[in-house]
Amino acid sequence: MTARIIKGAEVAAEIRTELKARVARLNEKGRTPFLCVVLVGEDPGSVSYVAAKEKGSAEVGVKEKTFRLPANTPESEVMSLVDDLNRAPEVDGILVQAPLPKQIDAEKILFYISPEKDADGWHPVNLGKLMRGEPCPLPCTPHGIQQMLVRSGYDPAGKHVVICGRSNIVGRPLANLLMQKKPGANATVTVVHTGTKDIPYYTRQADILVAAMGSPHFIKADMVKPGAVVIDVGSNRVEDKSTEKGWRWAGDVDFEAVREKAAAITPVPGGVGPMTVTMLLQNTIESAERKADLLK
Repeated sequence: MTARIIKGAEVAAEIRTELKARVARLNEKGRTPFLCVVLVGEDPGSVSYVAAKEKGSAEVGVKEKTFRLPANTPESEVMSLVDDLNRAPEVDGILVQAPLPKQIDAEKILFYISPEKDADGWHPVNLGKLMRGEPCPLPCTPHGIQQMLVRSGYDPAGKHVVICGRSNIVGRPLANLLMQKKPGANATVTVVHTGTKDIPYYTRQADILVAAMGSPHFIKADMVKPGAVVIDVGSNRVEDKSTEKGWRWAGDVDFEAVREKAAAITPVPGGVGPMTVTMLLQNTIESAERKADLLK
């Protein structure tokens, strides 16, 4: 058995086509969704990610503005900018790019963003609504994973999903999302982590296995049930002297070994990554739709 490769870019392209139509409908109402990104410093990963957001926004018709601030910007100045964006009625989505310089309390900034304009879906108010099953901006990577599964023909309903990792960005919100009594969910969810004894005991039971531990090649072939669907969220920079840069990206899954055992698998890069930006754009568009009374 050689696994089917689930390519995030292809699923993202399908969703972006739908988003273009939703933006066109908003345009008919005299509204253009507006996303504001705050970038403090020049972290290479952040710069690359912001560029992807700028490109994605242009593709679907979302107005985007990036505020680029020096790395030594005081926390009070970032707070003041976020306050201005919170108050601006034309702004639909706000994102303060992480990581932030050490003089800035990232959690404090996150809490300060208006929950209605929370493009990343990380605000505690929105995470609470997610847990309760209420409408809200959804965390982008978990929502992207859900969409990848459903649109690739692997509906989680009735399946045993095992999530490796309990972060507030992926593991915990994904567990909440997939256990909802809603379409695209209704799964039985198990979460394992660094405190779990005998992790392979649980991963071998998974119909759908999600690796989000931040540990390169942690999931080996003998930890995967034959025919499982494997979603690799890991994005680890590992040394590779055979490349020009001297390093490469690696996932949390031993891709070459596991692909011979799984029914489907996501690659790294090119798997979950493209979905995250797409769902951020969707959150921004939905915020604009709420204001235009287009979201039922």
